[in-house]
Amino acid sequence: MSKIGKMPIVIPEGVNVSVQGKDVSITGAKGNTIYIVNNGVDVVVEEGKIVVSAKKQDVDKKIRALFGLTRANLANIVKGVSIGFEKKLEMVGVGYRAQVQGADLVLSLGFAHPVKFSQVQGITFSVDENKITISGTDKVLVGEMAARIRATKPPEPYKGKGIKYVGERIRRKAGKAAKAAGAK
Repeated sequence: MSKIGKMPIVIPEGVNVSVQGKDVSITGAKGNTIYIVNNGVDVVVEEGKIVVSAKKQDVDKKIRALFGLTRANLANIVKGVSIGFEKKLEMVGVGYRAQVQGADLVLSLGFAHPVKFSQVQGITFSVDENKITISGTDKVLVGEMAARIRATKPPEPYKGKGIKYVGERIRRKAGKAAKAAGAK
């Protein structure tokens, strides 16, 4: 059995959890989510904690994998509706700009046209100088949106221009000048 799957999830103040058959409904200050549990896994709410267990002990690998996955997904949902998730991106380069127009994010990245990202339900954008913040209640959606934005202009290894995560280190390469100086 999964070590992580056995750990109970503590329900923070202001979060309501209800289990009805296969549906687990979680409501908090940031929003609400319904998670559908797979057949081989049981979810029980007791004493302010969510306890996930496998219906049959010593079952096939698929049920054991789903057991840990269900617990991790429920923990992420509880954190998302209470605190929320956010990813920060940083734009490096002359003339690179980002702005929020309505609910959409518009990027000027040196292409012939601006790049526009429409807002997905549950995701919000904010821009401060050259930093883009993507926030929301669903960890997967926030991460996917950040990856899609980064993929439009990934950082290049020579000058480091492009869109990168805040705190990400870019491996830099020596250019032609350094190569030519070493050959003399």
